[in-house]
Amino acid sequence: MARFVVPRPSRHTRPGLPRMARMTTAFEDFHVGQVLEFGSRTVSKDEILAFAADFDPQPFHLDEAAAADSVLGGLSASGWHTCAMTMRMMCDAYLLDSTSQGSPGLENIRWLRPVRPGDTLHVRMTILETRVSKSRPHIGLVRSSWEVFNQHDEIVLQMEGWGMFGRRDMPT
Repeated sequence: MARFVVPRPSRHTRPGLPRMARMTTAFEDFHVGQVLEFGSRTVSKDEILAFAADFDPQPFHLDEAAAADSVLGGLSASGWHTCAMTMRMMCDAYLLDSTSQGSPGLENIRWLRPVRPGDTLHVRMTILETRVSKSRPHIGLVRSSWEVFNQHDEIVLQMEGWGMFGRRDMPT
């Protein structure tokens, strides 16, 4: 199994090339079994409260007393907030310096543990499948699983999904 840590992305230092040509990560760079580990994000109470107030205003995300009385047993980030933080770590690690064309969707999103104020999150991504799109041969599809861990290496989020990436090596 290939294993490496993804460096911080470059900032597109070749301005004369078309955008896709400047990207360093393309479909051909993903291989089944490859594992990428990246990110480090510490979650604050203030950001948990702000995200919840704007996007998931359930009492156990906004009020410590209500959270203590809930199944969560204390204030915790919305699962959608955890997904958003994961997306940011993905962008910083590889998506912003890639030929990414978005995603047709995610599967099997599971929130396994609450994310608490002060938790520090990191991500492990495993490539499950790669294939060239039949209808759009200039696009490669990459199916991945992501596991998000807290500072105790406990999995807090698991999800699977597809990414669409431009191909560097186009058929002639």
